[in-house]
Amino acid sequence: MSDLLERLRGRGWRMTSQRRVVAEVLDGEHVHLTADEVHARAARRLPEISRATVYNTLGELVSLGEVVEVSTDGRAKRYDPNAHRPHQHLVCSGCGTIRDVHATGDPLADLPAEERFGFTVSGVEVTYRGLCPACA
Repeated sequence: MSDLLERLRGRGWRMTSQRRVVAEVLDGEHVHLTADEVHARAARRLPEISRATVYNTLGELVSLGEVVEVSTDGRAKRYDPNAHRPHQHLVCSGCGTIRDVHATGDPLADLPAEERFGFTVSGVEVTYRGLCPACA
């Protein structure tokens, strides 16, 4: 059983065949699919699954905190199941491929006190950009 499926079962999430196939499609490392990509892959496994069911399931998974919406450069939202391990993203400026990266160090500690302007900072989002090997 996948990590995402295990987490959802542990929460007591009602596992219909449609929800299960969406969770299975999302499972894995470096998965950052759009809703349409999730639907296309889910439909290969369960042809009767509707686009609305996929969108509703993704919204529910985001609300539960089990999947994170990732948006880069005005492109379509992507869904990242790596919601429980802190990480940043490496984004290809050419094709839009997104990879999870686990940089060392604490980016919050790199923000000098005088640059916080009195904010109580609760989180940091870092995005690395460049060209993937296929686009370089």
